[in-house]
Amino acid sequence: MGFEAPRGMRDFLPEDMRIRNWIFDTWRTCAELSSFDQYDACVVESQELFVRKAGEEVIDQIYAFKDKSERELALRPEMTPSLGRLINSQGKALSLPAKWFGIFQCFRYERMVLGRKREHYQWNLDIVGQADVTAEAEVLRTAILALQRFGITSDIVKIKIGSRKLLSELLEKLKFDLSHFMDACLVLDKRGKVEDAVLKEMLVAKGVANTEIDTLFRVLEIKDLLDAEVILGHDSIALKEIKKLFQLMEMSGYGNFLVFDVAVIRGLAYYTGIVFEGFDVKGRHRAIFGGGRYDNLLASLGGDSQPCVGMGFGDVVIYELMKDEGLIKNAGKQVDVVIAYMDSSGEGVAVKAACECRKSNISVNLSLEPQKPKKIFSQADKFGASFVYLIGQEEAKSESGSLKNLKTGEQVIVNLAQLVEFIKKVN
Repeated sequence: MGFEAPRGMRDFLPEDMRIRNWIFDTWRTCAELSSFDQYDACVVESQELFVRKAGEEVIDQIYAFKDKSERELALRPEMTPSLGRLINSQGKALSLPAKWFGIFQCFRYERMVLGRKREHYQWNLDIVGQADVTAEAEVLRTAILALQRFGITSDIVKIKIGSRKLLSELLEKLKFDLSHFMDACLVLDKRGKVEDAVLKEMLVAKGVANTEIDTLFRVLEIKDLLDAEVILGHDSIALKEIKKLFQLMEMSGYGNFLVFDVAVIRGLAYYTGIVFEGFDVKGRHRAIFGGGRYDNLLASLGGDSQPCVGMGFGDVVIYELMKDEGLIKNAGKQVDVVIAYMDSSGEGVAVKAACECRKSNISVNLSLEPQKPKKIFSQADKFGASFVYLIGQEEAKSESGSLKNLKTGEQVIVNLAQLVEFIKKVN
C-alpha cells in the first residue's frame, strides 16, 4: 500500500492548512463585508440535478455512482445546481434579492492540467432576484476586494467582461444564423486554448456555413464598446447594460481591473447575459474565477423564473498565482506569544500564563517541556510570534517571567498578574 492520495486529490498538512485557512478566511470576510449570507448543501446530490443543467454527457465528467438502493447519485462537480435546488425549495418564503455565499469542495473526473485537480474548493457568490447589472457589480466588487486582500493588484490580474446578449445582438445584426448561436459559444469558449483554424473546423462540423464563420470571426475582432456601438447603434439593451457595469465599477474605484472582451462568453449553456473571467496578465494560468448572469436556471430546475448572477472562485489557481507572485508568505502562522520555562520549577507559572492569555484571545504556543533559550527563540521565529515569555528559576519564585518583544527587542520582567494587560497594551 502506498502513502499517496488518490490521483487528482489532495492532502493538507498543517503548513498547507495554514494557507488554506488564510484563503478561506479572506473569502469569508469579504463576503460578509458585502452582506452575503452563508449557506451549505450536501456534497452528494442526485445525478438528475446535473443532467438537467448540463445534459447526459456530464455523467462522463463527474463522480457518478449508485447507492445500495440503486439511486443514481453524484459527488457535486459545482454548486450552482444545488443552489438552484435550495432556492426553489424556499418558494415564496425567500426574501429577494437573496445574496448567498459558501465555500465548497467540488469533484470532477477530468484530465488534470496545471491549475486543475479532480477536487477543489470553490468560493461561490450568488445574487438571486436582481435583474439590474448592480448585481454583477456587487459580485465583482466582492471578488476584487478578496484579490486586494491577497495582495493582488490590477497589474497582476484583469477581469475580462463580455456578454452573451451583446454577442447575440451583434451576430443577428450581421445576419448570422442564431440557430447556431450555442454552437458558436461552446466552440469559442476554447479560443486561446486551440488555434482559430481548429475552431473553424469544429464549427464546420456543427453545420455552420463558411460565410457565417467569417461573420463570427469578424465580430471577434471588435476591440472596444465603441466598435460594437458602430454596428448596433445607441439603442442596444445589451450595450447599455455593459456600459452601466463599467460605470459602476469605475465609481467603485475598480475600473482599472476591468477590460472588455467580446470573445468571453463562458462555455456553460445556462449563461444569458453579462459574463466575466479573471485571468493573470502574464498568462501563466487558467481562469482564476468566472461567472455571469443565468436568468433561466431556476425555471429549468422546476422553480419560478428569477434573475440570477453568480461567480465561482477556485482555490487551486489562486494558490499557484500567489506562489508565483511571492504572496504566500502572508499566510505564515502567527502566534501572539510563545510561553516557555527553563526547568520544571517554572511549569506552573507557564501553564497559568498560557490559560490567562487564551481566555483573553491572545494566542499562545506553550512549551510542553523545559527548553533552552536557543530552541525557544527558534520556535518563536517558526510561529511568527510577537513575544516570548520565558520563566527561569528566579522568575518562577515570584510568579513572573521575562517578556521579550520580538519586534523591538525590548525585554522586561512582567508579573503573571499583569501579563495579559501588558501584551494588549504593547501589541
